[in-house]
Amino acid sequence: MIKTIISEGLPVDENLLIRKNIIRGKSGKKRLCIVTGTHGDELEGQYVCFELARQLEKNRDLLHGIVEIYPALNPLGVDSVQRGFPTFDLDMNRIFPGDQNGHLIETIASSIIQDLEGADMVIDIHSSNIFLREMPQVRVNIESADTLVPYAKLLNTDFIWVHDAATVLQATLAHSLNTLNTKTLVVEMGVGMRITREYGDRLVEGIFNLMTHLGMWQGAVAPDITTPTLSTDGEVCFMNADASGIIIPSISHSVTVKKGDLLCQIVDPLRGKVLQNVLSPVDGVVFTLRSYPVVYEGSLIARIFSEKQRL
Repeated sequence: MIKTIISEGLPVDENLLIRKNIIRGKSGKKRLCIVTGTHGDELEGQYVCFELARQLEKNRDLLHGIVEIYPALNPLGVDSVQRGFPTFDLDMNRIFPGDQNGHLIETIASSIIQDLEGADMVIDIHSSNIFLREMPQVRVNIESADTLVPYAKLLNTDFIWVHDAATVLQATLAHSLNTLNTKTLVVEMGVGMRITREYGDRLVEGIFNLMTHLGMWQGAVAPDITTPTLSTDGEVCFMNADASGIIIPSISHSVTVKKGDLLCQIVDPLRGKVLQNVLSPVDGVVFTLRSYPVVYEGSLIARIFSEKQRL
């Protein structure tokens, strides 16, 4: 069943519509919500929504509960290929929980929160932007880690990043819902403006695995669900550019590197000079890698997870 949760008038006799697909099983009241499209240039979640809805519609008899799929929380951004909310130039994931008495986007944010609040689990799917490619991972605020990490381990991703950037996350959808005791996991994978089918298929398998754990799914589950690495078992190293120029990569994404390995070179194409050899400072796995080749001093190039040395 398709339901419109928000309808707001726009100029030129148009309407902003945010809709969800409600798929009900033959029994059960547990409710799982899949949301994506908060940023208009993040499209990896579109395939996940399609494939999950396709499989559930074919196998409703195996579903015990309710799955609600929200493909585009920022439909204008998706339609116009803009990361933020068009015209207002706002990052929609920085205005939650919103305000029913605020301007248009604050009202929308508040209505989204009201619609999602009370779900047994929300999965908030993001891609990276056009500049970075991300390994399939779940990101969890340290404040919610004890509650959320056991669920995050079920989603068939490679990595769980437990971080403490609370000042950045306070206005996000996930932080707002977790504050309201609605358990919410943030999945990050792929690259902006693209769909990586392999990543999407893996996450769909992980969602069915999670649904089985929640008692919502009685169908088959992939036997080879990945056990993710947990960031608290090591450290995350950030690699930033020391010079502005063009990146010539020396490695691919999601590889294991050794300390001193060459990750990339930053070059000056005008003078034919190497401005920086970017070397790995640790042994570890590259779970974030620059995909857009133009960089400026300070630009993020890579994140590397380095496990603690066992004595």
